[in-house]
Amino acid sequence: MFKKIAAAAALAFAASSAFAAPTAYYGGLDLGSTKLDGLSDNKASIGGFLGYGFNQNVAIELGYRQLGSWDVVGVNVKAKQTHLSVVGSYPLGNQVEVYGRLGYNQLRGEASYGGLSYGDDTSGVLYGAGLSYSFTPTISGRFEIGRAHV
Repeated sequence: MFKKIAAAAALAFAASSAFAAPTAYYGGLDLGSTKLDGLSDNKASIGGFLGYGFNQNVAIELGYRQLGSWDVVGVNVKAKQTHLSVVGSYPLGNQVEVYGRLGYNQLRGEASYGGLSYGDDTSGVLYGAGLSYSFTPTISGRFEIGRAHV
């Protein structure tokens, strides 16, 4: 039910970039667009992530996103995502890297109408690919296309 395509223009204002240092903790903000199957419009999503770079090419990330809110025949539907991913990167130059993501995600859907609410969780695989650009040794930006299967 919840298949999400996130064109996550993730401007990752990282405290320290996993892609710039061999081993480093890092974190950032995630801004993007969410599309759920069965719903006609995309919604803005916002979230954050924390990661650890094991070396210059491999990192692990934990993240949380508010995927959006939709009005479906008078019912307010909200979606959230928590994810854990392994990120592999390959430098294309001094400041640009290509990367891929493979991980696990949990999606939570909540519906409310007339004071009543219902929520349900589902989980599955998450994957994506993107480009990273290092503005400075500690600040980078990323553009990613990703998909969550549940």
